[in-house]
Order: sequence, then structure tokens, then C-alpha cells
Amino acid sequence: MRFRIILLMACCLLVPVTGITSDVSPEALVRDTASRMLIALEEEKALIQKDRNRIYELVSDIVLPNFDFRRMAAWVLGRYWREATPDQQERFIAEFRQMLVRTYGSTLLDYSDEKIIYRPLLAEQGVKDVTVNTEIEQAGGPTIQINYSMYLSADGWKVYDVSINGVSLVTNYRTSFASIVRRDGLDSLIRQLEYRNGTSG
Repeated sequence: MRFRIILLMACCLLVPVTGITSDVSPEALVRDTASRMLIALEEEKALIQKDRNRIYELVSDIVLPNFDFRRMAAWVLGRYWREATPDQQERFIAEFRQMLVRTYGSTLLDYSDEKIIYRPLLAEQGVKDVTVNTEIEQAGGPTIQINYSMYLSADGWKVYDVSINGVSLVTNYRTSFASIVRRDGLDSLIRQLEYRNGTSG
């Protein structure tokens, strides 16, 4: 449940950030992303009910361009990324991205309107790496702290990690993936992701 909430919040990205100068500020980026996603979900509700693949398309088109999957993939694989061939790297990025598309989409279908508290972040002028904070209030449950790591790339602000109560998304996958790669190799991990994503030939 907690991991699914991480992914849902990463989809919505409603994190106000002020005091940073760039062509598109983090605040404008996340608010626009959230608005577009929620409007699309409402407008295409009937189509999504008939074909859930549509929600995967929406997540892929609207949300995931705000993530730096190459940086995330490199951190998730650690030294195995440096040892991988360019072909393995590209295959892993594609499957890792598709896995998150499907997980995010499925989570949005189950969204139950938890209360979100946004903690504004005041950063110094010109800073290029920030951690922004939110909290989720669950009915009958503890408040969950969600932190987003973002950096200013040549293409604007990008998310490269999300953490929940101090445990990062990157670390979570890094631990689980490393055991597979050590035992069976990177190609085996990629094949498992292909099978999970339904992309295997």
C-alpha cells in the first residue's frame, strides 16, 4: 500500500516550489502536470473503463516526460550500469520506464482521494538540485512523508528519485534488482521486466 502511494504521488507531482529561477519553474511544471493528468482522467473516464491501456498512454504522455529515466536507471543498477553494454542500458531503460507506466496507471485507477499536504520549499537563487516535501494524510492511518528529488537539466526540471518516510524509490529497486543481476545477470533481469510488462517477444 505504501509503495503504491509513492507511485500515485509521483504521478500527481503537486509540489509547490518557489524562489528558483528557470524557464519553467518546478511549481509551474508540477501544477501543469497535475492539472493535465486530472483533466484527462475525467474527460476519458468512459474510455479508460473500456480499455485500461488508455490510462497507460496518458501516464506515458503527460507524467513521465518529467522523469529522468537514464539517471534513475544508472542509479538503480549501480555498478551493473557501468558494466552494461549500450544495448543493455537502452533495453533496461525501456522496460524500467514501462514498468513504472503500468504501475502508475494501475494506481491511478485505485485513487481514493487521500488528503495531500504540500510543504513549500524556498530555495536560494540559482540552485539546481532540490528536495521538495509533501505529506499524505490517510483516513485512520499515519501521515506519510513523501520527498521528491529534482534537478535542473538542460531540458528543465526533472525528477530523479522519490522517497517515502526516508526510503527511496531508487534504493528500493536497486536492492531488489541487484540480487537478480548478481545471481542471473542483467539480461535475466531485463527478460523478467519484459515478461512483467508484456513486451517479451
